[in-house]
Amino acid sequence: MRRNFKDLIAHNRWLKFVPTFLTICNSLCGFAAILYTLHVYEGILYPEPVLRTCAYIILAAMVFDALDGFAARIFNAASMHGMQMDSLADMVTFGVAPAVIVAVMAHHLRDNLKPIDYYVVWGLCGVYIGCAALRLATYNIYAMFPEKKKYKHEGFSGLPSPGAAAGICSLVIYYCMKEGELKQILSILPFYAGFLGLMMVSTVRYTHIGKWIQSVRRNRIRLVMLIIFIAALIIWREFAAVVLINYYILTGPIIEVFMRIKEKRQRDALMKAEIGGA
Repeated sequence: MRRNFKDLIAHNRWLKFVPTFLTICNSLCGFAAILYTLHVYEGILYPEPVLRTCAYIILAAMVFDALDGFAARIFNAASMHGMQMDSLADMVTFGVAPAVIVAVMAHHLRDNLKPIDYYVVWGLCGVYIGCAALRLATYNIYAMFPEKKKYKHEGFSGLPSPGAAAGICSLVIYYCMKEGELKQILSILPFYAGFLGLMMVSTVRYTHIGKWIQSVRRNRIRLVMLIIFIAALIIWREFAAVVLINYYILTGPIIEVFMRIKEKRQRDALMKAEIGGA
């Protein structure tokens, strides 16, 4: 079976371009989201449907982002060129596009932003974009030179850029669901974008969702959790997505704080034991 698949790839060289095509689809989603968001900047009367669509376009791009790596492994097409393309596409879709949505929302609905200065929003969006660029560049360096990695645990060091984009999109979708009734979200969103940017370049440990899903076959507790998550998404849809996405984002730093406290207590206990032994 495996040999037949290798023969199929050998006789159909075009399959090697499937990952590249998927990466381009990812970047085009980001481009489409940015272009569509600009309709709101022009001052349309009801911006919520447009913003909601833009957020969904970015979330759809995550499917292409997941599939291009999978296709590269399946078709034995992994390369440095593909890795660089993937990061550039991620920068457009998960770096620039979410920041544009936040900035344009703030511009169109600026009367609801008081007492937040609009220039502060620009600055926070700039923090998000800058941190996304720094994270993606660092990720490429670690991919090319694994020995430079400062962490050895599975998963991610810092919030992945798709996760940060999902955090922004989830709040945008929830705001649009309520047809702009939740003015607090609009005030929080720029600061949340800045926070997400800092999380991307932090050393906070985050679970690799793909590997976590693959592990459910060997872990019954995780299997039950996955079933509950899927059921929640089916029943409550957007609301469940908002909760689950932001639960993933916020539990990272919370767990990190508890782990730091635990490590400090262990060091203090060890130091006391050494002093007592002396």
